[in-house]
Amino acid sequence: MTWRTPVAAAALVAGLVAAGAAQAQYAGPAATPAAYSDGAYGAPRGPTYSAKEVLDKGHAFFGSMSRGLGGIVERATAQWGEPNGYILGEEASGAFVGGLRYGEGTLFTRDGGEGKVYWQGPSLGFDFGGDGARTMILVYNLPSKTAIFNRFVGVDGSAYLVGGLGMTALKDYETVLVPIRTGVGARLGVNMGYLKFTPRSTWNPF
Repeated sequence: MTWRTPVAAAALVAGLVAAGAAQAQYAGPAATPAAYSDGAYGAPRGPTYSAKEVLDKGHAFFGSMSRGLGGIVERATAQWGEPNGYILGEEASGAFVGGLRYGEGTLFTRDGGEGKVYWQGPSLGFDFGGDGARTMILVYNLPSKTAIFNRFVGVDGSAYLVGGLGMTALKDYETVLVPIRTGVGARLGVNMGYLKFTPRSTWNPF
């Protein structure tokens, strides 16, 4: 992406300013999901992708960086079942206590086709550094393709590393997103934030 380098650099500086603004955002209802058990979803929403299909797509997408993908997909499947969508894209991020993340990719669904998506968001916590990453986001219980355009809050304690890949989880009511990233390094760290998905690119992370 042509914007990867400047965004990662700018985010290191902007993170200091974003910390206070992001904290205020967390108090709003749009960024606060309803309480529920991660294992109590009931039947999946629409047709899903099998673990083998996810692995095949992931290996092709990550290439030589896909070591450890099998373990991550196995863990995600055990916790959330089979996804009914996934996103393939790239992102850039940076942080100094407070950070920012920007990405773009394509959402693929079984019964709703595909479409371009963008995401932005702040994070807070013991989180330092910058990175650019290829990102595969598994999407669970998405009721419709347009339902992706919302805020998804980070699930505390969901960070998981294996091989050269890292996994976290975000949720909004019953919809769960599981970003799988290359090059996460220390940025996986201890942080809490959200991602806002939009149909068009924007610099506003809030």
